[in-house]
Amino acid sequence: MQNTLELLPDSDPVAFERLLELTDQGQFELIYPDDLKQGKIRLIYMMNDAAESFLAFEQARMKGKYKKDFEGEIEAELHLMKDQQEYGLIIRQAENVFTLFFRNLTVETRLYNYGEIGHFWISGYEYLRQIEYKASIIRDKREYLGNDFCNETELKLAELADFPPLNYCCYPSVSEQYIFYRDDPWSPSEEAMDVMEELLGKVDDRRMLRILRLYRRHPYKVLARYMARMFHRSSHDKIVDLLQEMIVEAAKTYPKRRLQTDEKVRYEKLRKKSGNEKNELESQESEQRSSAKNHLKRSGIRLILKYIL
Repeated sequence: MQNTLELLPDSDPVAFERLLELTDQGQFELIYPDDLKQGKIRLIYMMNDAAESFLAFEQARMKGKYKKDFEGEIEAELHLMKDQQEYGLIIRQAENVFTLFFRNLTVETRLYNYGEIGHFWISGYEYLRQIEYKASIIRDKREYLGNDFCNETELKLAELADFPPLNYCCYPSVSEQYIFYRDDPWSPSEEAMDVMEELLGKVDDRRMLRILRLYRRHPYKVLARYMARMFHRSSHDKIVDLLQEMIVEAAKTYPKRRLQTDEKVRYEKLRKKSGNEKNELESQESEQRSSAKNHLKRSGIRLILKYIL
């Protein structure tokens, strides 16, 4: 889609930049209301447990039909009809073509408390996988929405998404098919190293701090795996406790997500299913996970299956 279009007065350039970003990536998922009396149609920009962000087409009307279940590449063209003082967005879904007319495009963003929720129950060291998951969704929030949508603690935690001993390289929170691997995933960022060194200094974990400094000089996979094993040893509980406390405190500033009635029913079904799977895993691996369960009891972190809208 072209990025040199002249915008109408009072238009938000950021909203149009995000629309360009989505269409260039072939992403176009509308939340289409049953009726258009309010004249608003929303396009999903990003959505996870920490944040939801939409592009809202104001005073919108549609010519043609949007195929909700379409899977494949889309083509988009945006035009300005000066006579009507509105925009026309033409979307091609293979053979299907529709046009979305609208007067303005705005950004709607909602932030949520994610401190005590999770997605998948993967066997073994769940409390560490939850740290990985929270760091990754905070990083996504920062990258999609910007630093202004994160507090100071979150900006630090987001850096740990690029710390292999604690990220998806060693403690993935989701199944492999859902992981988006970045270029050279085993290479830690300097910012992640700085954050981890600061936190280890706070808890006075001198042994892990020595290993971290060695790892900074020689960022090899074998050292990353060695550090990863250190995180689930009782002698290094303090750094894990600190990370969990930081996550909970950082998330407390945001409201809890409120589900609609039908969403609550689906959520309860998923929660009960996750509880049954949790009990089955515990019976199969009680010896391996005894230390993990004790740690969870101390920290008070609740791990539940969270349904995403």
